[in-house]
Amino acid sequence: MATPLDSHWVAVKRILRYLKGFVSHGLHIQAAPSSKPFQIKALCDSDWASDLEDRHSTSGAAIYFGPNLVSWWSKKQTVVARSSTEAEYRSLASAAAEVTWIQTLLAELVVSSVVPALYCDNQSAVAVTHNPVLHSRTKHMEIDVFFVSEKVLTQQLQVFHIPATDQWADALTKPLSPSRFLFLRSKLNVVDSFCTSQPH
Repeated sequence: MATPLDSHWVAVKRILRYLKGFVSHGLHIQAAPSSKPFQIKALCDSDWASDLEDRHSTSGAAIYFGPNLVSWWSKKQTVVARSSTEAEYRSLASAAAEVTWIQTLLAELVVSSVVPALYCDNQSAVAVTHNPVLHSRTKHMEIDVFFVSEKVLTQQLQVFHIPATDQWADALTKPLSPSRFLFLRSKLNVVDSFCTSQPH
């Protein structure tokens, strides 16, 4: 904002063109079955050192309550990550904090839910949550490591590896081909409200 360049203006105009073309799109919210405890599922991702100006990484996450997307974000990390594992783990820790907040809210509302599942496509980051031996190599991100590991050890959170092809949070962290973007947009429950309101 302080020193915008022509390249920034081009990017802003592209975003505005996209928004203008998709004003009828929105989140599709559907009823979840109330006969069993609700499932909280989070997918987190990071695009390591993606900012060419300062090499900060971009984190993204999508959190589902039952079948519905209830929280999502895409933001630049505040420090430079020294590895893709560190960048992914910072994203994982942010998602874990958000899931913890949702768990607390549900507990206050007396809504039962099963142990939340958090999915990450970086095997090293997932391994760090399950293997304390690896912590000696990760002292520069020690608080994040212990925060998530404690949640896993006390069975308040499950962390799983997910193949990159099934990582829906990719849409929040990196540029994609049109076909891949449209596929992931549908997985994030973004639909054309005009089409869904038409009789079939």
